Amino acid sequence: PVKGVPGKVVAPNLTPDKETGAGNWTDDQLARAIREGVGHDGRALFPLMPYQDFRNLPDEDLASVIVYLRSLDPVRHAVPPTEIIFPVKYLIRDAPQPLTQPVPSPDFSTPAQRGKFLVTVTGCGDCHTPMKRGDPIPGLELAGGQIFEGPWGRAATANITPDASGISYYDEGLFFQAVRTGYVKARALSPIMPWWTFRNMTDEDVKAMFAYLRTVKPVKHHVDNLEAAAVCKICGNVHGMGGGN
Repeated sequence: PVKGVPGKVVAPNLTPDKETGAGNWTDDQLARAIREGVGHDGRALFPLMPYQDFRNLPDEDLASVIVYLRSLDPVRHAVPPTEIIFPVKYLIRDAPQPLTQPVPSPDFSTPAQRGKFLVTVTGCGDCHTPMKRGDPIPGLELAGGQIFEGPWGRAATANITPDASGISYYDEGLFFQAVRTGYVKARALSPIMPWWTFRNMTDEDVKAMFAYLRTVKPVKHHVDNLEAAAVCKICGNVHGMGGGN
């Protein structure tokens, strides 16, 4: 369960089980759900599903994802439906946007370009950019401070811009350690950071992500979950070191 969402959001069974999973969904239905936010039953998916990032997936990558989902063993597991409260369930109807043109492979001519693509489709900005009323706060892209509550407790995301208040002190080796082990030196990252998934990226991909993050705009925004929490005048959230901003 994720706190703070307007209702109950339940992840569906994506295995090819015909009765409780995606076994009867067509390739087009899967594709629309992944990149456009339209469920197999025609409803708008709650944007916790990051289809606004996945819409950048090239057609070939999207096809590969669908082929992989078809290859999974069917698992019989019925789950309850998602229930979004009024009026949000009507407001999100405008969130899905159709794709009317093919999506080609992006420019991978430099490591930073490759990294930009990876940072986008993995949704780094969704967590590391603070929100206000569900929308990213302009000027605070990747500057951290968004609050997540769950079984792991309460944690604010880190500033991953190359500002002194962010990760300017990281070198490539430290970035690798964070992504591959969930630690920054002796300090454990919050479990909300899905390093156990990112650790499966190739060395080339991790290097590319770091190369891109070195190019983004530095944003001064102190966030530290080990420090006392206070209201932050920059992002408006209550997080560690918020009073120092």
